[in-house]
Amino acid sequence: MRVSDGKRILAAIAGLAGMATMMAAAPALAEGAVGAPHAWGMGLQESGGPIKDAIHHFNTLVFSIIVGITIFVMLLLAWCVWRYRASANPNPSTTSHHTLLEVAWTVVPVLILVVIAIPSFRLIYYQDRTPNADITISVQGRQWYWNYTYPDHGNFSFDSYPVAEDQLPPERRNLYRLAVDNELVIPVGANVRVLTTGYDVIHSFFVPALGIQRYSIPGRTLETWMRADREGVFYGQCNQICGTNHWFMPIAVRAVSREDFDKWVAEARTRFARAEEPAAPIVAAAQGTLQIAQARQ
Repeated sequence: MRVSDGKRILAAIAGLAGMATMMAAAPALAEGAVGAPHAWGMGLQESGGPIKDAIHHFNTLVFSIIVGITIFVMLLLAWCVWRYRASANPNPSTTSHHTLLEVAWTVVPVLILVVIAIPSFRLIYYQDRTPNADITISVQGRQWYWNYTYPDHGNFSFDSYPVAEDQLPPERRNLYRLAVDNELVIPVGANVRVLTTGYDVIHSFFVPALGIQRYSIPGRTLETWMRADREGVFYGQCNQICGTNHWFMPIAVRAVSREDFDKWVAEARTRFARAEEPAAPIVAAAQGTLQIAQARQ
């Protein structure tokens, strides 16, 4: 073996060792944040609630079907290459029609799509809304931050802005572009109805670990829900391009025990108490139209 070959082998081993070290250290990037992405992540984020569990199951089903189709096609191609090679078939076949084969490659894909469609529709309806909501939270997307309102707990509201990297402690610098100053707090095990709307342009409220994604559209209110089955912080971002700082609209949902949630609500009512603010342009316009209509009657 030449010296150059030995150096290449050593370099390859060193590279693999480096990759293994990075992959082993990857979970530390999300330490203390059960709903945060981490380097070298494979597949979907770890589930934090029942909706993401359902998404995981559907993803596994579709992935299994795709793997089966891929293996079948590869084996079929290999068999065709071997069976119909030139040396074994000096006279090419002139077959142009095979009724059974054409029926098969039409019916089988249809059946596969049906197998995928049924759980797909079930998942869509499951994500849509919950009939037994424990609390309701209003989420409003703004350029470029989030506004949260708790109508069931005194109707207090607050804004949630990203935290600059230099304002985070060293142990949390890995959460840069995910950490916020005011987290959305929910109780563990509660079905949370989420009502989304937009203040200026279209945004999208997206928290992967909780399986929630819904557009926030000006002039419209959309409904969805989420539930966290364990305590922790679940991170997300706006995933609808909404302007210059679209990339800087993080979401942080903190799930706490019911006792801690009640304590937080009591503090939040005082902390976020504010004088009555002027109505938003869309709301003000709607109120003005209503007043004109009443005056004409």
